[in-house]
Amino acid sequence: MTLQTAAANADYGTTASGSSFYAAMRILPRDQREAMFQIYSFCRQVDDIADSHGPRPERLAALQQWRDDIDALYAGNPPARLQDYVASVKAFGLKREDFLAVVDGMEMDVPQDIRAPDFATLDLYCDRVASAVGRLSVRVFGLPEEDGILLAHHLGRALQLTNILRDIDEDAGLGRLYLPREGLLHAGITSDDPQKVILERTLPKVCLPLVERAKSHFEKSDEIMKRNSRRAVRAPRIMSKYYRTILDLLSARGFAAPREPVRLHKLAKIAIILRYAII
Repeated sequence: MTLQTAAANADYGTTASGSSFYAAMRILPRDQREAMFQIYSFCRQVDDIADSHGPRPERLAALQQWRDDIDALYAGNPPARLQDYVASVKAFGLKREDFLAVVDGMEMDVPQDIRAPDFATLDLYCDRVASAVGRLSVRVFGLPEEDGILLAHHLGRALQLTNILRDIDEDAGLGRLYLPREGLLHAGITSDDPQKVILERTLPKVCLPLVERAKSHFEKSDEIMKRNSRRAVRAPRIMSKYYRTILDLLSARGFAAPREPVRLHKLAKIAIILRYAII
């Protein structure tokens, strides 16, 4: 498969099966489940382009092709790789601008690797790569418009900030540094070289405010989910509990080097599914 094309009639469930969100998607009714697998597959393919080692102009061209294909989908002429999306777009009112926002977010890493963005840029990145996915997802889940948009805003940012805090060392290996410039400077860190920053003694001073910000977003998303039907929020609640547990593990571990990887073990995932999907 080239960067420009993806297999038509993809097995979306198989594509999503390696995701932390697979169990949350799997419990949904069939139409919702298929729509979520399609959204995940789209995000995965676009993300793979941004993270590939191909020449940057080729990656930019591949992302532009996705924009063109999305435009064609909404113009009534879907390309083969988006043919299956037609029914989901109609059934759940999925918005063109949210698909395009995801592409825009992934593209932020392509012209050059993100390194110590200012906080406004970091927040824009979180909105595009996470909250835009949430805006697509809440339509599938069936949340009311206003609460759905609010949930996407807060839960998307909570999940993405947790990802950033979890993947500091992995991202540095890719030449990327998502920690905000203001936080680095406040901690006396003037370098934006990822390999240098991850060894800085004052790195915890940068990370802890992001932990608190993520917790605040989790708390606000919990408030929104509590006032909506349990059925509509089962999937996002599972996603939230997965990542809130990871954030708590990160907090307990700390951010001073060396950092052991933090993962949510299978038994913990099963316990969350039992509590929020079945019981």
